[in-house]
Amino acid sequence: MAGRRAEKREDLKARLIEAARNRIAKEGLANLRARDVTQDAGCALGGLYTVFSDLSELVFHVNSGTLKALEGSLALTAVKDRTPTDRLRNLARGYLAFAVANRNLWKALFEHYPPEGSPTPEWHLAEHMFLMGVIAEPLAELQPDLSAEDRAIRARTLFGAVHGVISISLEARFVGLPPERLERELDEFVLTIAAGAATR
Repeated sequence: MAGRRAEKREDLKARLIEAARNRIAKEGLANLRARDVTQDAGCALGGLYTVFSDLSELVFHVNSGTLKALEGSLALTAVKDRTPTDRLRNLARGYLAFAVANRNLWKALFEHYPPEGSPTPEWHLAEHMFLMGVIAEPLAELQPDLSAEDRAIRARTLFGAVHGVISISLEARFVGLPPERLERELDEFVLTIAAGAATR
């Protein structure tokens, strides 16, 4: 009996995550409502709270799936034998392509803030850090004298720069890049950064 109950709970959890993911993908995180999600999942409103503590926890699980999809889209295995510069270029291109193809889900990674007093779970913070790790790997080859701490900071700096360019451009801010130039300019930017790192 307990096994059957756990199975039903896992099924409900999966349906709620999928329903929330579809809602965010179509309408954005700001428009996510618990009643809509439970209706799409085919359960009562209270059903959400038998699986998740609140809507915020559900969003963490949606974002977890988005991060896994992002990791899968970066073709890390396909470029593992290439130069560190080419691996960084691949990361920037893959990140841009994912952001363009999954705009609302990608934005939700950065727009979601838990309620005050409810910190982001450690398991989810660790998932966010995978990208910093894959950026740090080629940086270690370009700048082998950097300490692990400095390399981690440099990886965050590079990610922040690439993410910022993509974000303001996709939002069509006045300082953003036109869509037809965005990939090329990102590529040139990463090339410049990598060349500078290699000469230091």
